[in-house]
Amino acid sequence: AGRRDVHVHPTKTSVDWAGYVKRLADHPRLAQAERITLACDNLNTHAIGSFYAAFEPAEAFRIASRLEIVFTPKHGRWLNMAEPELSVMTRQRFADRIAGQAEAERRSGAWKTERNQRPIGIEWQFTTDDARRKLKRLDPKVELRSTASRGRTSRA
Repeated sequence: AGRRDVHVHPTKTSVDWAGYVKRLADHPRLAQAERITLACDNLNTHAIGSFYAAFEPAEAFRIASRLEIVFTPKHGRWLNMAEPELSVMTRQRFADRIAGQAEAERRSGAWKTERNQRPIGIEWQFTTDDARRKLKRLDPKVELRSTASRGRTSRA
């Protein structure tokens, strides 16, 4: 939908993350959604167990049952949709030093409001072939089908 949400917090614990996701899942904009897909990096706090550390089991299950967590590849920061947004926000609001959390909250809140007034989605131009080329060193056994049509299979 091209909407951004920014939350500044002094720590990045599993309980912090669980609380943030609960607020997100219970937001009126998502309250009626049967399933919420979260694209997350591989930070160890981004796990279903975080809800059980933060909430009673019934509440943890309620939140977790609505979620589908999709992880970006460990060696694929460039696949993380949040990275370009963080880069934009950093250039636009955090080019200089800040005094503390209150100033970070003020700047990021202003940035979020401004970005959400003119929603911009991500037009992904990275193709499957691009991914195969870029990831071939991570999984050298991937077979490319493009040469298979000529009667042979090439190993990437």
